[in-house]
Amino acid sequence: MEQIKKSSKTQVLIFFALTTLISYILGAPVKAPVPHVDPKEGNDPNDVQAETGLEYDRYLREIVSVLEEDEKFRQKLENTSIDEIKSGAIAHELDYVSHQIRTKLDEIKRREVTRLRDLARQKRAIDKMDKVKVNDKLFPSHIDHSNPHTFEIDDLKRLIKEATKDLEEQDTMRKEEFKRYEMEKEHEKREKMAKLSQEERKKEEEHIKEMDKKHKDHPKVHHPGSKDQLEEVWEESDHLDKEDFNPKTFFNLHDSNQDGFLDELEVESLFERELAKMYDPNNPEDDMVEKEEERNRMREHVFNEIDKDKDFLISMDEFVKGTEGDQYEKDEGWKTVDDEEQFSEEELVAYEKEKEAQRQAEEDKKRKMDAKHAKAADSVKQPEHKEPEHKEPDHKEPEHKQPELVQAKDGAAGHGVPQGGPVHVEGQAPPGPPQNEAQEAMVPIPASQPPQPPKH
Repeated sequence: MEQIKKSSKTQVLIFFALTTLISYILGAPVKAPVPHVDPKEGNDPNDVQAETGLEYDRYLREIVSVLEEDEKFRQKLENTSIDEIKSGAIAHELDYVSHQIRTKLDEIKRREVTRLRDLARQKRAIDKMDKVKVNDKLFPSHIDHSNPHTFEIDDLKRLIKEATKDLEEQDTMRKEEFKRYEMEKEHEKREKMAKLSQEERKKEEEHIKEMDKKHKDHPKVHHPGSKDQLEEVWEESDHLDKEDFNPKTFFNLHDSNQDGFLDELEVESLFERELAKMYDPNNPEDDMVEKEEERNRMREHVFNEIDKDKDFLISMDEFVKGTEGDQYEKDEGWKTVDDEEQFSEEELVAYEKEKEAQRQAEEDKKRKMDAKHAKAADSVKQPEHKEPEHKEPDHKEPEHKQPELVQAKDGAAGHGVPQGGPVHVEGQAPPGPPQNEAQEAMVPIPASQPPQPPKH
């Protein structure tokens, strides 16, 4: 039995060392636990599947899975401090793993290099100029690109450090996103109020006060990890007599995967009753986004109070010690997100200015696009202007009609030549080109008289 527990412990340690443990160290966000999972659905309680949310999550998991197969590495990890894991110092133990393990790690790295190269090609294809932007994370630093064939100590160091940094950024981002979410709610409320008449505004203010009152009208929320909070779980969820509360029994009941530790998910599951007091998905006054932030805050608080070695795994010994002393006996209640200021007025003003700048930029962009589309539409409707082609008239002038005369250049009244050239007289050769300007003026012969020879 002791050997089974030890094996289970090392399995959890090696996984948490590179994934969950790193996120625990930095307080990274985790998914909310799903209580009362039906074992018939094929869920293995010992199968740890905590998502890190990182782009290279699969690569991280594959490395962890292979390293877990090496018994010596697992034993060394069991005696390694959190600081050594976080700094990547544990990576030097890679020299002592078996050849078979190293071969598997090499293959995993080659697949990851191939994936990254494919990703790089796709990113370059998007860039029409075929240039890599300086700030574009085209070659992630969780892998040594100078050596694409074998998995070395530097690869393990890079993987641990990069995951640590990325998870820290995720945690910071989560808190910042929640703050922006709260500011957006306040911004929308103020915008709505500004559009209302005085009478409508008064009614809306009363409605908001009523909703806030309904949300805050709930049973007392116990201090997370306090005696009253744990005993309520013992009595209401575990259905045991409150007088028989025993910390060790409680620990074993809620160590769902029986690995000898309470991890973040297992600790979060202890707060379901407290959260249910404040948040009901069927109530419009209760915000489920705030509920998840409340869950994260409770978890962080308990680990800060009980997790003395800061490995973000609560052992049996740490839990028992946490149920001793004045802090455990004291239950001052819990300050919710509603009780604490999430942002200042200055931050809200800056946020609104940012939104207005974004709105203006989007409008300008839309205006330019509309003008561009309108110009394109006009060019389709109005084709380029072309000189009209000369066409012969559809009908001919009657033969008896007198030809129109063109005024001679000498300006003589009533004299000219028929349009289309001089009249050809039968029996005479057609006149040649004019010898001078004076000869160009020709007098037409009336149709009633016989043609006369030209005068010399």
